[in-house]
Amino acid sequence: MSIKMSIIMPGERVTIVEDAAKSKRIILGPGLRRVDEKVVATKAGPLRHKEPNTFWVDNYQRRYVPARGDLIIGIVKARAGDLYRVDIGAADLASISYLAFEAATKKNRPDLNPGDLLYARVLNANADIEPELVCVNSNGKRGKLGVLQDGFFFKCSLNLGRLLLRESCPALAALTEELPYEIAVGVNGRIWVKAHSTRETVGLANAIMTLEQAGYAEIDKICGNLSGVVQA
Repeated sequence: MSIKMSIIMPGERVTIVEDAAKSKRIILGPGLRRVDEKVVATKAGPLRHKEPNTFWVDNYQRRYVPARGDLIIGIVKARAGDLYRVDIGAADLASISYLAFEAATKKNRPDLNPGDLLYARVLNANADIEPELVCVNSNGKRGKLGVLQDGFFFKCSLNLGRLLLRESCPALAALTEELPYEIAVGVNGRIWVKAHSTRETVGLANAIMTLEQAGYAEIDKICGNLSGVVQA
């Protein structure tokens, strides 16, 4: 299905998505929501489509708005009783319980200090309560979540964060061919990378930042030149 690029505004009815929903089940991403039988935009920006059935608005907002299930990088700010207060780049601080870590108990609490970086998932987020984070999956395992140690931390646009979190992101695949590395990407516009040496780590960060102004169409073309940036 060919989707014509168009700029949509908040409150606008998105009929092209409604038409697609008549023939198959669709997934509405950020910037779109269903109101009765209508699909309405909640953000301004270009309409995007990913085969086979995902639609969203590519909104270049500056402040992160938490949503349930988001992967984020947070900065521990303080401890408050059984909770830790975490800066996630949103309007309000988030909180995470000491029990929201793998194998955590009252006697085996995580050793977190102000300034520590956390790779976490948003468990709850709405307008009435502060965002709540967890560092385990549905099976109680940490996976890639938890405290990020050493490495290099930098900020990027929310758009770049979404680009890098796409399934089989061509940029990350291209970088893997150049050198081994670890990476954590947050949809809140924060990235953490770690390679074998400081030089490689900084080169990796520079390569990722060259994608900052790229769109979904341009990113594939740029990937072929990333090796030169990494080795610079």
